[in-house]
Amino acid sequence: MNHSLRVIFAGTPEFAAEALAAIHAAGFPVPLVLTQPDRPAGRGMKLQASPVKRFALEHGLDVAQPPSLRRNGKYPAEAGAAIDQLRATPHDVMVVAAYGLLLPQEVLDIPPHGCINIHASLLPRWRGAAPIHRAIEAGDAETGITLMQMDVGLDTGAMISEARMPIYPDDTTATLHDRLAQAGATLIVDALVELERSGNLTSAPQPADGATYAEKIAKHEAALDWRRPAIELARQVRAFDPFPGGVATLEDGTALKIWAAEALDAIGSAREAAPGTIVEVSPEGVVVASGDGALRLTQLQKPGGKRLPVREFLAGSTVAAGQRFKLPEAR
Repeated sequence: MNHSLRVIFAGTPEFAAEALAAIHAAGFPVPLVLTQPDRPAGRGMKLQASPVKRFALEHGLDVAQPPSLRRNGKYPAEAGAAIDQLRATPHDVMVVAAYGLLLPQEVLDIPPHGCINIHASLLPRWRGAAPIHRAIEAGDAETGITLMQMDVGLDTGAMISEARMPIYPDDTTATLHDRLAQAGATLIVDALVELERSGNLTSAPQPADGATYAEKIAKHEAALDWRRPAIELARQVRAFDPFPGGVATLEDGTALKIWAAEALDAIGSAREAAPGTIVEVSPEGVVVASGDGALRLTQLQKPGGKRLPVREFLAGSTVAAGQRFKLPEAR
């Protein structure tokens, strides 16, 4: 089916590419796609196009990659040119998903129906950059997608619709991301169909209370602090898969990445052992004492190696009971 509602799309990672693909497949014309400039990535640090750019180029859609949209920022000329291009591109609405650039009021005012954002949390909880990671890390029972009408605040706009979903006990950021990306794609297409049909979308202000902020994941957060309860460490490991991974550093300086782990009640030797002490090594897992309970590591990676289930990891490792992991410096 072909639609007449013209959609400018702004987004960068895989989460956004899935929404763009759904909008395109539904038959909405997309006269312009905005995405972040190509970034160095991988071993060779070659410039790589974002998933959104790759989709756009494969489907013959025009792409713009301004480094900024703020005239008073570091790139005033490029921002001005991009804003001129937006004004010169006939369209009805702009859809924004994990774009990564701030949109000033001047840009929000250009589309006749404003800018609709696809955000991966149940707002106002987890506004900001890393809502999927933070929801898992905090032990939330559910999360979802919120569509909102954008304003200049950080994820503060009025809510158009939402889709809720449970967070399962074995969810990682990778698995939850994929379900949320699909839900976001479905929700935005439904909203665009409704906008075309009725000429407007109803929205409601976000609740005044319950707002939390999902700070971007910093590399230093990867270090597992064994003084914390095992249940929190297990959530951290799931939240940090696929990035940056949990890191446990042996006293000899070997940094192991921890990709899967489960919390146990402290039994026997784990109860007396200092946090960070390896109390048991078996094909079932490497058990490490923590501040409350113990953590069984079941998927590990040594420097330069691959992610391996514990049985395979132990075949090429000298990890043994009695060894200790360093405690990170408290920040």
